[in-house]
Amino acid sequence: MRKYRTVSIIIPCFNESRTIVELLNRVRAAATLGLKKEIIVVEDGSTDDTRKVLKKYRYPIKLILNRDNQGKGAALKSGFLLSRGDVVLVQDADLEYDPEEYHLLLEPIVSGKADVVYGSRFMGDRPHRVVYYWHAVLNHFLTTFSNMLTNINLTDMETCYKAFDGRLLRSLAPSLESPRFGFEPEITAKIAKIPGIRFYEVGISYYGRTYQEGKHIRWLDGLKAVWQVIKFNVFS
Repeated sequence: MRKYRTVSIIIPCFNESRTIVELLNRVRAAATLGLKKEIIVVEDGSTDDTRKVLKKYRYPIKLILNRDNQGKGAALKSGFLLSRGDVVLVQDADLEYDPEEYHLLLEPIVSGKADVVYGSRFMGDRPHRVVYYWHAVLNHFLTTFSNMLTNINLTDMETCYKAFDGRLLRSLAPSLESPRFGFEPEITAKIAKIPGIRFYEVGISYYGRTYQEGKHIRWLDGLKAVWQVIKFNVFS
């Protein structure tokens, strides 16, 4: 069985000056089943004080500074290509997802059962903040639509928390096209097409933000995702 020694945690960051320090402190403190952490933050052209805050952060991190905002998908691609970890894990810069649950995502990979693990907000009995009904409806629709084309039975395709075998992800990273939130359906479609891929889900908690608290995704992004599901499953 392959030996996993390191995990790269990729954090795309745009206008998160209020949360980024607390988030990084939580990431540093999180248990990772003995894996050494490589923390990569992609500062994606923020217009607030995020960049200034990150430059003052004392704990060693790898910092990618984008001059202009390129979008979540583009920021993640930059982080993936820089990563060196045996496992690569995606972490948003807000506080909607809890780094204390990294072990849930890592265990199926480290134990040799999985190549990819998604953290589902819609399975299990962990805490889930009650926020927007229509966001949940759209998430369920996109996941179901994606499942129909990939023929896999995910419950939460749009989740932030995704963990990958590092070599597998870096082999796919150069082909990633979606600069914004289309990353989720794109990576799911491309992973699902790999013969013999071992795909797992685990239940996670979710502490969703409101728009007043800084949530970035908008309805238009959800509608665009419908096309992304079709594009990467049918035309790629």
